Amino acid sequence: MSLSLQEVEHIAQLARLDLSEAEKARYRLQLSAILDYVAQLQKLDTASIPPTASIFGAASPLRPDEPRPGLTRDELLKNAPEREAGQFKIPPVFGDGTPSAEE
Repeated sequence: MSLSLQEVEHIAQLARLDLSEAEKARYRLQLSAILDYVAQLQKLDTASIPPTASIFGAASPLRPDEPRPGLTRDELLKNAPEREAGQFKIPPVFGDGTPSAEE
């Protein structure tokens, strides 16, 4: 399926992209190639493949989830740039903490 330059321009407009003429030509070829590949995939007979098919089979490839002891507070805080009262100290998210003139 070959896209026209007008279709590429419409897609670019929807995506809010400002493309040069060279980019439009390049994307027209690339998008057309992608659509051709999708058309090939749509021709495949997948009727015998269940929708939940997986390459991993029934067994999970992940390790079993086993609880392990966590870090102590001191171990967690040892690399913190700043700490206060046994907690991470971070810069204020909303301003510097002082009331503004509007308050």
